[in-house]
Amino acid sequence: MSESRRLADRRSLVVGDRAYAMGDETGLYPATGWHTRGEMGGIWTPPLKLLDGLWFGLDGDWLGKDVAAAKYTSGHGYQRIDYPGDVRVQRTDFVPDGIRATVVGLTLKASKAKTVTLDVDAHSELMPTYPWGGTTPNAGQSNLPDTGSYADGALRFRDQGTPPVANAAAHDYAALVGSSLRPTSHALGANHRGPQDPAVICPADGDAPAHCDDTAFGKGTGGRLTYSVDLKPGKATTVWFAVAGSDDGQGAARREYRNAISNPEKLLRAKTASRDRINSMSSVDLPGDRLLQQSVEWSKQNLADSVQEAHHLQIRDVNEGKSYPAPVGTVDVARWFGAGFPDYPWLFATDGEYTSYAAVAAGQFDTVKAHLRALKDVSDILNNRSGKVAHEVTPTGDVYFGSNTSAGNTDETVKFPSIVALLWRWTGDDRFRDEMYDFSVRNLKYVYRELDADNDGWLEGLANVERTGMGSEKLDSTVYLARGLRDLADLAASKHDRATQRWATAKADDLQKRFETRWWVAQAFGYADSIDDPANPANDNTPIFQRHWTGVTPMEAEVGDAPLASPEHAKIALTQREKPCYTGQFGLFHTGTGPTADPAGNPGPSCDEVVSAVKSERSIFSLNTSIMAVAEGNFGRLGTGQQQVYTTGNARIQLDPKVWETPGGMPEIAPSPDSPANIDRAFTDRSMTMQAWGTYGVLWPVVHQQLGVDPDLGHGRLSIVPQIPGGQQKVAGSNIRLGHGSVDVSSRLANKAIRTEVTIHGVGAAVTIGAVLPAGAKIASVSVDGRSTQYKLVTTTRGTEVHVAAHGSRSTVVITLR
Repeated sequence: MSESRRLADRRSLVVGDRAYAMGDETGLYPATGWHTRGEMGGIWTPPLKLLDGLWFGLDGDWLGKDVAAAKYTSGHGYQRIDYPGDVRVQRTDFVPDGIRATVVGLTLKASKAKTVTLDVDAHSELMPTYPWGGTTPNAGQSNLPDTGSYADGALRFRDQGTPPVANAAAHDYAALVGSSLRPTSHALGANHRGPQDPAVICPADGDAPAHCDDTAFGKGTGGRLTYSVDLKPGKATTVWFAVAGSDDGQGAARREYRNAISNPEKLLRAKTASRDRINSMSSVDLPGDRLLQQSVEWSKQNLADSVQEAHHLQIRDVNEGKSYPAPVGTVDVARWFGAGFPDYPWLFATDGEYTSYAAVAAGQFDTVKAHLRALKDVSDILNNRSGKVAHEVTPTGDVYFGSNTSAGNTDETVKFPSIVALLWRWTGDDRFRDEMYDFSVRNLKYVYRELDADNDGWLEGLANVERTGMGSEKLDSTVYLARGLRDLADLAASKHDRATQRWATAKADDLQKRFETRWWVAQAFGYADSIDDPANPANDNTPIFQRHWTGVTPMEAEVGDAPLASPEHAKIALTQREKPCYTGQFGLFHTGTGPTADPAGNPGPSCDEVVSAVKSERSIFSLNTSIMAVAEGNFGRLGTGQQQVYTTGNARIQLDPKVWETPGGMPEIAPSPDSPANIDRAFTDRSMTMQAWGTYGVLWPVVHQQLGVDPDLGHGRLSIVPQIPGGQQKVAGSNIRLGHGSVDVSSRLANKAIRTEVTIHGVGAAVTIGAVLPAGAKIASVSVDGRSTQYKLVTTTRGTEVHVAAHGSRSTVVITLR
């Protein structure tokens, strides 16, 4: 996908599992991000930043400034920038997986023979992920000055020593910058930022200029390499460069550099081939919704782009940035779905738990396993095996939030067993189930032991929404607890752990029996967001309704075989959320608008509800929209005014050239009434240009709901019951991974007949196939492979489903309607 407008206002991003780089789409590197203001862009190898940027000059003219970029292209596993002129330049950046390096190729082409001078500037910033700008200690206090040198044709940068803060350890950070060519000269100095010299410096906090080149935290240095390149008439010549580094000293950095620069063409072929394999999985054909089809393609790439890995994480509880104690243990290797770039590319529980649903639908099982394993390993060290799940973990091992002594988050602890069960159902991997089982049991035992002070079954503690005025018992924690209990009971049954199965089942039965009575608020046409503090008798466990997006979770979460919400209440609540007071152009608001007379003075369209006074927050997060898309699908609401509003919303912010910032990247927040578009904001004041959890609202609705793929391979079962969205005639998908095999699915509605074709490749399971009938449809006949057959009609929240037992690896069911 390509873009040619406002390139200087758009962030670029290339990612590998051991490194990533972010600049702008002209090839320059403005100071970016806010966690450590202005330092979150540049070139990284987690847990270490290497460079503020890498700049290229041709015969004295800097690319991106003196020579304007004409086009930026985001590809599967790479990015490309085109520069016109007498010498045409094409810059290709990619990050090879498994190597701690970013590789850049400059392809030069001229109509006449000539020799050009090529300058390369690099400015170091050897700085770890944590501490951040506003923590104690902060990044400025812990960051030591870099030194620069030149040897063997490469610039070498180093940061050695022990920061002057308590419990800091000695370190040896190193970065190398060089090329496949031998330079004709070099220079060292404090600057060397190409056309961004002299640098505009952002202050550490307070007001900042609209554009900065470096920050008050920076203590880097610079260097320049100069090359002479002979060009032949009409022939393209490519010069390769590599930026490599390590937090294990110069020797390790040199090894990474040699691995990156020895054969860049081979590495690029390997990178694009790996992305082609990802693209081939869960490949869909949606003739009635080509935008959503394209979003499926790019969402799979977004997930692959989110994978990060770090080694030797020193686990410590930094108490929301207020302290820096000695580490309590080490995790040798952690691999995970980075939540969002550039400010959240580390390990999160709740982000990864939502992302896992998208990832299994995309067939990316291994990263889901690694993410869960990393959460378990970190949490058990941090929390002394209590069962509580850590919330936010940087690649250094510093845990910002989520220890036993912190308040939350309750929802992510109760979600963990569900993701284990999800992975087990899609893979049938008993070994991984066994690895995660004890921790899953401890998750739910912990929350009942520590977070249910009044023993009413509704857990206390923070959840995903952290806003003033909320009661201590949150809706989403309740919903995901009910789901987690059912899933733990299922895991326990497969393990023949009857005691845990009975305990979890009894708890789930009790919650589901009392849920509607306690949480439904008829006057608000929805579920309460929270319940008042049970320790305060005056509150009397009063439900609080503030219109937060979490009100959709009872319809979104499948608890056992159906969502937690009753069909009657789900219809009311979802219809209400579709109104303009909750839904904007690109999806679901974080907090809807209340009555016109709301004392908080909410602007915009309002709903006639009884609500607690709270200011609306009409910011559209891709996660909120995902939750709504999934909820609509769980109740068979796939029409143009229903699920398609939300799948289209996320697809547009990812793919629509009038909306996106980074082509193909699912952002954290859509342009919204209360959240201006990223492209119009300072680079130090933007939401994430790519946030993994938004893919949940694309991949899960298509693969699980529209194509109807519902595996339970842990029990040897597989159901494939598609539902064609309203106004469409066909949905299809191929190479949908299940365990070690895959399935192909096609469902078509034509001439009063639904034709579902399923081909199974290497999946050992009892298979049920069929389709969801259109509303009000009556059956004339059902056949399998041309022969009349018996069938079952099953009423579900999706509608009336036709179920037929499949025979053999390929089956075609035809349901003829009256």
